[in-house]
Amino acid sequence: MQNLEELYQLVLKRKENPKEGSYTDYLFTKGLDKILKKVGEESTEVIVAAKNPNKSELVYETADLLYHLMVLLVEQGVAFDEIKEELAKREGLMSKTKDRREIQDL
Repeated sequence: MQNLEELYQLVLKRKENPKEGSYTDYLFTKGLDKILKKVGEESTEVIVAAKNPNKSELVYETADLLYHLMVLLVEQGVAFDEIKEELAKREGLMSKTKDRREIQDL
């Protein structure tokens, strides 16, 4: 089973050592606009899948979106650790909205 950090590392290795003919290499070769287009498409597909009763479709489309997000992060030079650090900063916070208070006990 692959976790998100392993996926990120795999995508990073593929950028550093391209495998000609691979889909990952294709995305990096096409560049940022293609990667952004795929992230947008996959985001929409996740939304549509979430509205449908078939859970397996949502799982499939979410995996696609996560993969394409990892490609985008690598393309933009954003380390996965930066994302984890940002998430850690948010732990215990519901929102920056003034109507919501900070959660004290998680």
